[in-house]
Amino acid sequence: MALVNERARILENGEVGPNLYLMTLDAPDIAASIEPGQFVHMLVPGMEAHILRRPFSVYARDAAAGTLEILYQAVGFGSAHMTGLEADGPLAGDVELVGPVGRTWQPSPDARRALLVGGGVGAAPLFMLCEQLVAGSVRTDVVLGAQTASALTCRARYEALLDAPPRCATDDGSFGREGFCTSLVAEALAEAANAGEPYDYLAVCGPEPLMKIVAGMAAEAGVPCEVSLEKRMACGVGACLSCVVDTVDGKKRACVDGPVFDARKVVW
Repeated sequence: MALVNERARILENGEVGPNLYLMTLDAPDIAASIEPGQFVHMLVPGMEAHILRRPFSVYARDAAAGTLEILYQAVGFGSAHMTGLEADGPLAGDVELVGPVGRTWQPSPDARRALLVGGGVGAAPLFMLCEQLVAGSVRTDVVLGAQTASALTCRARYEALLDAPPRCATDDGSFGREGFCTSLVAEALAEAANAGEPYDYLAVCGPEPLMKIVAGMAAEAGVPCEVSLEKRMACGVGACLSCVVDTVDGKKRACVDGPVFDARKVVW
């Protein structure tokens, strides 16, 4: 799939959770071609001293409207600067995107039941996959984890899409089960197997320790599993080798060989 270099107008950019922001962009070329799991490489305006682009997973797209949505967390200088970008006003302007980049989620065409696990902002890169699976009549369950109820930013969209609401866990117990969401994953895998309707695909995105644990659970249950790995990137097109991932097949580049990998091949 050919990369597109597109100037995208900011339509909205607002806070939707604790240090969590949702940016909506008018980017019809990329919106028409991006697939679940792929990302965009963004040149942030007003940061001319920082010449490197920044990778962002795409939360949702509307091909008909030509829009992309990016859910991001303000954790450093660059993302904090992004929170001030506006559709109109002193910090209004376009962002420059290269995309779609990377390997997509690749569930088997024969998959009939899937489990998606999102930790924190890792829930966002799974949403387009969830839409794809539901549209393909794949029975899909979702587990979400976050620090607090207010950080479960994606929960409402999943609830609107799914027949059954996502199972949720929060570190402080303010919504759903108290603690990590891994216990909910273990329960879902066991319940499906005991009912004679085991999962035949699992996808997980979130903090690396969560992905490692869930990948191990999937392997023990015999369920094919994919993970989306976040790595620091410079070029974003596979040339600089700054985002290398160790796999059983040698070193791979997260930007073009990933970000989605077969969990069984990742050397954690």
